[in-house]
Amino acid sequence: MRLLFVLMISFTITSCTHSYYVVRHAEKAIVTGNMSATDPPLSDSGQQRAVALRDYLSGKKITAIYSTNTIRTKMTAQPTSDLFQIPIQQYGPRPDSNFITLVKSIAKNVLIVGHSNTIDDIANQLSGSTQVAGDLPDAEYDNIFIIKYKGKKFKKFERVRYGTLAHKDN
Repeated sequence: MRLLFVLMISFTITSCTHSYYVVRHAEKAIVTGNMSATDPPLSDSGQQRAVALRDYLSGKKITAIYSTNTIRTKMTAQPTSDLFQIPIQQYGPRPDSNFITLVKSIAKNVLIVGHSNTIDDIANQLSGSTQVAGDLPDAEYDNIFIIKYKGKKFKKFERVRYGTLAHKDN
């Protein structure tokens, strides 16, 4: 009887925790030929990093994925979308309070893919305080900002690195 009670308490505590995983898109290709200068795809290294993101998140039970409407953010999210068999939902180029409210209403694990000049805003708004001081440097692609909640209350912020690559593209 006591074991059953402990298991029920354990399940209740665990089921109330969730995380928001906020990442910048992976390395973008150097613009050549008829490629769009404002919306380039991922480079080979970026495609490898997108797979590394999927691998990092593989045990995290992601239930929603959000991305801006650019080729590089959608390509970064696609392997994770394929793994969990969930669609990539779009949000506007500048995350506003409506988007943050929407994400916070999802009390499950969520991946958000953005840009060097927006993921700091997203992470800070989700955590309720300044956790990321400003925009990421142009050559920095390997951060995952993890904002952990228990129920509706912010609990912890983590910054981890993922996807070690032999070299980095632009």
